[in-house]
Amino acid sequence: MNDFVVVIPARYASTRLPGKPLRLIAGEPMIWHVHQLALRSSAKEVWIATDDERIEETALGFGAKVCMTRSDHRSGTDRLAEVSDLQKWPDDLVVVNLQGDEPLMPPELIDQCAALLNPGTADMATLASSLDAITDFHNPSVVKVIVDRNDDALYFSRAAIPHCREEQSIERLESVALRHHGIYTYRRHVLRQLVEAGPCALEQCEMLEQLRALWLGITLRVGRATTRPGPGVDTEEDLSVVEAMLKAISE
Repeated sequence: MNDFVVVIPARYASTRLPGKPLRLIAGEPMIWHVHQLALRSSAKEVWIATDDERIEETALGFGAKVCMTRSDHRSGTDRLAEVSDLQKWPDDLVVVNLQGDEPLMPPELIDQCAALLNPGTADMATLASSLDAITDFHNPSVVKVIVDRNDDALYFSRAAIPHCREEQSIERLESVALRHHGIYTYRRHVLRQLVEAGPCALEQCEMLEQLRALWLGITLRVGRATTRPGPGVDTEEDLSVVEAMLKAISE
């Protein structure tokens, strides 16, 4: 399918890793790696959305389409909404939010996430996989999602959900909890709805902006990732891990 666009939000002022999109991985800026993955998907257009002239200059240098946005956005969703407005995209267009710190996101997962909106039974979608270990279930850095029988999200949390009154094996937990991956697809009109609503108490508590969609009653479809993506980059240590994995892939 190619009836969708990809937008890569990229900001320079990362708290834990300043200048993150421009940090070099295997000799190229991280944003270049993410852009290359998006180009290998079936998207009809790929955009980088930023408020920083250094990122703009770098992205234009490797031939990317760049949309300069305001500097006061609180989230990538807000930035995508502004891009949608500036480009005057139609309300039913499918827009994929590919995080600028995911240089190991397989292109097939971009296509899979976009395709989840094709049947027209949901207006937003994301991907998840089974948990790797019991430690992931209890790790607040691993976001968990539980779904209903239609694979629509019931709740996302950094906490161990659902709470198990008895000790559970990882095999048992796999049937009730999934590991969330940070890629989203929206109908363009949902982006407007999310931005107009503003943050809700749930997302401010968990620091998970997807909870705003659930609070608003938006149906959020959760697909099982056909392959497990590599780790994202938040710290110097992550940067080293991802670089080693990219080098191993290229050998």
